[in-house]
Amino acid sequence: MTHDTDTFPDSAAATAGKSTSSVWDSIIGQTPVVEFLSRVANNPKDIAQSWLICGPAGSGRSNVAQAFAAALQCPHGGCGQCDTCRHIAAHTHPDVTVLATDRVTITIEQVRELMDKAEQMPSISPWRIIIIEDVDRMAERTTNVLLKDIEEPSEHTIWLLCAPSAQDVLPTIRSRTRIVNLAVPQTQAVAQFLMESTGVDEHKAKQYARLAQGHIGIARLYATQPEAARMRNDIVDKVVSMTRTSQAVLLADELFTSAQKQAQETVTEQVEHEQARFRSLNGLGAKDSIPPALRSMYNAIGKKDDVNRRITRLTRDVVDRGLTTLASIYRDVSVIHNDSEMVADLVNKEFLEQITDYSLRVKPNQALDAVGRISVARRRIAGNTPILLALEALFTSLIF
Repeated sequence: MTHDTDTFPDSAAATAGKSTSSVWDSIIGQTPVVEFLSRVANNPKDIAQSWLICGPAGSGRSNVAQAFAAALQCPHGGCGQCDTCRHIAAHTHPDVTVLATDRVTITIEQVRELMDKAEQMPSISPWRIIIIEDVDRMAERTTNVLLKDIEEPSEHTIWLLCAPSAQDVLPTIRSRTRIVNLAVPQTQAVAQFLMESTGVDEHKAKQYARLAQGHIGIARLYATQPEAARMRNDIVDKVVSMTRTSQAVLLADELFTSAQKQAQETVTEQVEHEQARFRSLNGLGAKDSIPPALRSMYNAIGKKDDVNRRITRLTRDVVDRGLTTLASIYRDVSVIHNDSEMVADLVNKEFLEQITDYSLRVKPNQALDAVGRISVARRRIAGNTPILLALEALFTSLIF
């Protein structure tokens, strides 16, 4: 069965407002989508049971899926205040399952576990809802295992799949889902969110929103961890002044090493938090011994193989953030080449003089080629080429 694709206009009026439904309050810059999904949740009689929510990184597609799930399950249409809404937000609702992998790929075993759940009747709510974040991380064989349940879901089950775009999933999946496309949140909407959620002033909020290029998570990272913004700007500064192979190799190593360090620190903090939560839930103090009956579950939290997979995944994510910064340089160079500053604002305004000088060295076709090379590097890393090797090849190719 083929479902329609729902694409919504991206306008200032559409992206700046807020829905009156509380579960939607954290969804930034997606007012038309929120209004549409709210209507569906309020009248679910003929609801599609397989959805594909698409949007670029940072657009909030996983948050949209979770809010939609809450609106469907909540007796008040997504009030955000009841036990149902609170449990869904905390990922503790028995009828809403979220697969948010911290691995490089989603495994067949994980998908089969979801399929078993999908066959079960909901325990306390109208629906059993399965959310799969980053469904594009499935190998074709894994996707084929899921296909039957997507095509003919149990009458009480709703599947909410999330991906960057419909083209990132197999045609057999996208032809069997109702597709909803999210817009890139406008800078002003992201800036307003930063001011309200982090307390940064308007100037900083607008700066971080611009540097993040519509990625809400990265904008929040810059607002809460200024060191991340400084590291981002360091990449811009070094690329526009790069003239020797030795500089390119050194910059590649710096980016890779920094990504590894950030990933290691973040995963260590996550594991410590998960272990502390496990102790709390089981009535154990920080120094209490783990009872034998609980020891295997506790040890699984910090299992070496699992931790290493999480570090690998996060290292790739941090490197990818660096590649997005790199692409913004050549985007700005192209804007200058085309005298389009009045139409397309520069991302890296703080480096206007340096990028203007750089644009004199980089020809228009070279700027376009650079963007293509960045895409190639991304594909190589996704294909398990050693990250440092891919970065060295990329940066040395960008000496103009």
